[in-house]
Amino acid sequence: QLQASGGGSVQAGGSLRLSCTTSVGTFRTYAVGWFRQAPGEEREFVASITWSGGRTYYRDSVKGRFTIERDNAENTVSLQMDSLKSEDTAIYFCAAVPQRIDYTGYYYYTASYDYWGRGTQVTVSS
Repeated sequence: QLQASGGGSVQAGGSLRLSCTTSVGTFRTYAVGWFRQAPGEEREFVASITWSGGRTYYRDSVKGRFTIERDNAENTVSLQMDSLKSEDTAIYFCAAVPQRIDYTGYYYYTASYDYWGRGTQVTVSS
């Protein structure tokens, strides 16, 4: 139900824009998160956005470099990634859940999400 796209290979300092799209008609009521998983590592939180787009939440290492935003008319959530570093290399996943909890920290956890898309590979070379 979710489709992540926009991954690719870039040099350090470059930019990529990931998109998460869905055909779910009530997507505008869902909180959405981006996660990533590097080889041999656990999946980790990157960013999340509330159903209205009014609140966003980022892991410390991407603050100031990544921006999550949504267009509910297009059923799309994007992740703009600037100033990429080699440590950003991973498979990136988007996830969604009907927003029932108002506390943004709740969406830090993989278990908080009901739906997951297939990932998109991001490779940053130094």
